[in-house]
Amino acid sequence: MVPLVMGVLNVTPDSFSDGGRFLDPEAAVAQGMAMARAGADVVDVGGESTRPGADAVGEAEERRRVVPVVEALAAHVRVSIDTRKATVAEAAVSAGATLVNDVTASLHPVAAEAGVGWVAMHMQGDPRNMQRDPRYDDVVGEVREFLVERAEVAVGAGVDEVWIDPGIGFGKTAEHNLSLLRRLSSLVATGHPVVVGTSRKSFLGTLAGGAPVTDRLEGSLATAVHAVDQGARMVRVHDVEPTVQALRLTAAASPMRGNQ
Repeated sequence: MVPLVMGVLNVTPDSFSDGGRFLDPEAAVAQGMAMARAGADVVDVGGESTRPGADAVGEAEERRRVVPVVEALAAHVRVSIDTRKATVAEAAVSAGATLVNDVTASLHPVAAEAGVGWVAMHMQGDPRNMQRDPRYDDVVGEVREFLVERAEVAVGAGVDEVWIDPGIGFGKTAEHNLSLLRRLSSLVATGHPVVVGTSRKSFLGTLAGGAPVTDRLEGSLATAVHAVDQGARMVRVHDVEPTVQALRLTAAASPMRGNQ
């Protein structure tokens, strides 16, 4: 099955990856359209940064940021809403979003009520404290157990499209992230489609000897290709065009996937 690419569109002033370049709605819509032309299957619109140490944004402000962008893009590409708030998710779905990307893994009632898809992500703690001292006895087992429980609850509530995301970088050390990537097939084996987001994250910079966020494309591409090779159905990325090209080339060269 052809993997999907989700493009990251941060309508925020403080994103770790783009420093507020798309806070202006017109700039955000232009970027979302560019992602669609580059091959993004989904554009993921977020109005609140969830980088380590980020403060929360008020509901009204988050809605003000995302709703016009979602509305403008939804006629051209599938849109997901990246939020922790039910009211923001509801407003975005009303504006045309058909997927709720949920770092809290708690908004399945919104998806069930609206008849849209839902992504359950694992996060230890919250953005303000998640990277202070994350600890696990068995990171893969614990993440898998959590996500399976969340997915089953969502299916029971009537959500037809449920994705799971191990939450790379969300309450995890570099070694935790690598363990999850090495054993991603454990999540794939649950039968729920898996989303993986490694793009530009700090552990890639650490592995590359301290590379800044602007110099992590190679690591982002390598881990996206690895995730798909392990069975992930979708990768969440900032650099859509090179990711699409890398995945197409990998598929063409694969004896198992090249003819699909």
